Amino acid sequence: MHNKILTRVLKTAGFLALFSALAVPVAHAAPAKRPVVKKSHAVKIATVKKTFTAKKSVADRASAKRQSAVFVTGVKRQSIVSVIVPAKPSFGQIAGLHSAQDPLDLKSSVALVIDQDTREVLFSKNDHAILPIASLTKLMTGVIISGAKLPMDELITVTQDDVDTEKGSRSRLRVGTALTRGELLHLALMSSENRAAHALGRTYPGGMPVFVNLMNARAKMLGMADTSYVEPTGLSSRNQSSARDLATLVNAAHSDRVLRELSTSSGYQVAVGSQTLQYNNTNRLVKNPEWDIGLQKTGYISEAGQCLVMQTKIAGRKLIMVFLDSAGKLSRLGDAERVRRWVESNPVINPVLDHKINVGSSSKHTNG
Repeated sequence: MHNKILTRVLKTAGFLALFSALAVPVAHAAPAKRPVVKKSHAVKIATVKKTFTAKKSVADRASAKRQSAVFVTGVKRQSIVSVIVPAKPSFGQIAGLHSAQDPLDLKSSVALVIDQDTREVLFSKNDHAILPIASLTKLMTGVIISGAKLPMDELITVTQDDVDTEKGSRSRLRVGTALTRGELLHLALMSSENRAAHALGRTYPGGMPVFVNLMNARAKMLGMADTSYVEPTGLSSRNQSSARDLATLVNAAHSDRVLRELSTSSGYQVAVGSQTLQYNNTNRLVKNPEWDIGLQKTGYISEAGQCLVMQTKIAGRKLIMVFLDSAGKLSRLGDAERVRRWVESNPVINPVLDHKINVGSSSKHTNG
C-alpha cells in the first residue's frame, strides 16, 4: 500500500517537474525587441508633447513641434535655419527715383502719358531718367524683324546659343525646337519668350552683331537719343532707355499692323513635337473689356523693376503710356488703371508741361 502511494507521489513530482521545465520558456520568454528610446529622450519627448499641447500661440506650437522632431529622431540634432535674401534693388531705387511724389500716387518710379495725336504730355514723372528696360527691348526686336520683310514661314531651330546665361531664366522652348519666324515673333511679343527673341536676332542675315547694330541704328533714326541696345531679349541691364524714347518707340511700333496684332493677342498655341503648348499674354489688361489696347509690351528684370508700355484709347483719346520701375508685378497694371480713371474723370486734360514730345514718324520705316 505504501509502495503504491510512493509511486504515485514520485509520478506526480516527475510530472510537475516536466511541466515546470516546459512552462519556464513560455512564461519567461523575452518579448519581441522594440526600438530603444533612451530614458533622457523619453523624458524630453513627454515634456515637449506636454508643452506643445499647452501652448496657445502659433509660434509656440511651431517651436515645440520642431523640438519634438529633434528629440524623436534621437540621432542628430537638426537645425532649422531661415535665410532671408533681400531683393536686389533696381537702378531706379538706387537712384532714389521712388522718392518722387505724384498726384496719382503711382507705384512706378517713372511714368509718362502723352496724347498720340497732339503729342502733348498729359502726365510726367521722372521721364528723363535712363534705366534698364528689360523685355520692352523686344518691341524694337519686332520692329526690325517685321520691317525686314523676311519670310515668316521659314523654320528656325532653337539652339544652345539661345539659352539664357545672363539671368538663368527658364523657357518652354527646348533646344532643338523648330518654329517658324512668325511663331517666334508672336511668342516674343505676346509672351515675352526670351529664346524666341534671341533666335530671331541670331538668325537674322549677318547674325547677331548686325541685328543689334540695326536696333541701335533704328533708335537713332527715330530720335531716341537716350537708348542703347546690346542684345534682343532685354535680359541684359545694358539695354537702356528713357520714358520719352519709349513713347517714341511705341508710336513707331503701333504703325505696324503685325506688331499691333501679335502684341495684343490674348493667347497662342504652338506645336512642339507631339505636344501643343499654350502661351498667354503677359499683360492681363488685353482681356479686360474696359480697355481698348492697340499695342503693348511688358518687361521685368531685377535691375529694371516691372515695366509696361501701351498704346490705348481712353475717353475718345489715343494715348501712349509708359511705366518703368514699378515695385510689383500688379502695380504696373494698377498704375495703368489709375491713369485710365483719371483721364475718364477729366476728359479735357491740360498738358502738365507746356511743351510737346516728339514721338516721331515711323511710316517710312515700318509696315502700315
